[in-house]
Amino acid sequence: MPSFRTVLTTAFAATLTVGLAPGVATADSFDLDRTDIPALQARMASGRLTAVGLTTAYLSRIRAIDPQVNAVLAVNPRALAQAIASDVRRDAGRVRGPLDGIPVLVKDNVNTRDQQTTAGSRALRSRPVKDATLITRLRNAGAVILGKANLSEWANFRAKKPTSGWSAVGGQTHNPYVLDHNPCGSSAGSAAGVAASLSQVAIGSETDGSIVCPAGMTGTVGHKPSLGLVSRTGVVPISAARDTAGPIARNVVDAALTLSVLQGRDPSDPATARYPDDQPTDYAALLHPGALRGARVGLWRLPVLGPDTDTVVTHVKESLQRAGATVVEVTPPYQDRLAELEFPALLTEFHRDIDAYLATRPTGPRNLADLIAYNRRDPRERICFAGQELFEQALAAPGPRDPGYLANRAELSDLARRSLDETLAKHHLDAIASPTNPPAWRTDCTTGDDDVIPSSTPAAAAGYPDVTVPAGAVGPLPVGISFMGEQWSDARMLALAADYTRVAPARVSPRFLPALPGAVTG
Repeated sequence: MPSFRTVLTTAFAATLTVGLAPGVATADSFDLDRTDIPALQARMASGRLTAVGLTTAYLSRIRAIDPQVNAVLAVNPRALAQAIASDVRRDAGRVRGPLDGIPVLVKDNVNTRDQQTTAGSRALRSRPVKDATLITRLRNAGAVILGKANLSEWANFRAKKPTSGWSAVGGQTHNPYVLDHNPCGSSAGSAAGVAASLSQVAIGSETDGSIVCPAGMTGTVGHKPSLGLVSRTGVVPISAARDTAGPIARNVVDAALTLSVLQGRDPSDPATARYPDDQPTDYAALLHPGALRGARVGLWRLPVLGPDTDTVVTHVKESLQRAGATVVEVTPPYQDRLAELEFPALLTEFHRDIDAYLATRPTGPRNLADLIAYNRRDPRERICFAGQELFEQALAAPGPRDPGYLANRAELSDLARRSLDETLAKHHLDAIASPTNPPAWRTDCTTGDDDVIPSSTPAAAAGYPDVTVPAGAVGPLPVGISFMGEQWSDARMLALAADYTRVAPARVSPRFLPALPGAVTG
């Protein structure tokens, strides 16, 4: 077994040959922005790279680039030790799999025992007792937990008009493509960090749109898995009926490899007992060219997102057809009713589930009432999320046994599933594709978000998979296309999304523009 000095010396040499900026590469280096996990593992297997070298390269890039983006809330002080342990395993022939030695950023609403987990709130500045189940799975796979990513505070479930990407703990995360524009939320730091090549992959979480919207707006790949594929134990909740965690990456293969590690049953999360025994365990192995050939895809245009986004959607349709897919334009039913039902249900569920989560923390507020009281005392909590109307409404909402709530929740879940199932069946579709997002809006704390983004709601409310990949851009601002399918069709959605990126590669590296060209700033 090599000594610590040998590992560290080899790592330092490897660091010197890693391209630290997207688009900057030499014959002996590679572009962090464009490499994928299989290529990194091949380099490490050949001795041209070490986990410490790769981790050091990302830490160096965080120091150099993150002051512009503000995606990383806190670097893990044990990241290099984890990388050293990975190199020792590799030298001993005990590599744990594709994620061994791969740096991963984690949204700061996921419990990590060696760092604070705050959900962006100053009220939660403490360490949980133990890791979230998904963190345990990442550690067991050998991944390097690089640090915690900033997020919209409380996953955007506090103020009536929030500003995505802002938290009292981390400040404002910026969109790497145009820095005065928004990254969407709530997994803002996870998506912006991956887009800016501050980590190879990141973990986000979603109740409705919080993985796919920031991924779409930052030109990355985001996968909101079927509800129950990934344990939520140790993830700060909004709703146990809706929440899930999932990967964000710069390419589909990295997202698929990360999902393969995250997926797994957890006795403490009953939702994970529901997925089929024949569910794939290696999603990357099922990615193959030609997946779109012969597929039937429903295209949900969503003109409410504006004519520029609709132009991107037209190009998506043409690309799907060139790839051999049959495209049928569709409008899933029940969307207005889903919008009416969603918010009241979430109020009740948030009160129930946040109280249960806070009871697991060793210190700090014990319930929602304590959080409301804390926010009233701390002026820094009101810098950008001026109000806490959702907290207050949740505190006053009917309880989880209320007949009105139960009827509301049953109708919401039923209509969400029918919205997708009936559309898929009527047109004999493999998937429904829809624009993930409009171009990013300019960040403004005084007005909050400009977010009319309905495409994520059916899959989120039904618990069905949603995979977004880059589709194009409006000026320098990315627009994503989402692939949604029936429950447990995650492998199929990833395969279709991967084939789309093969036939219509749309992602370009961010240029960190301070503002839109020609824009008047003030």
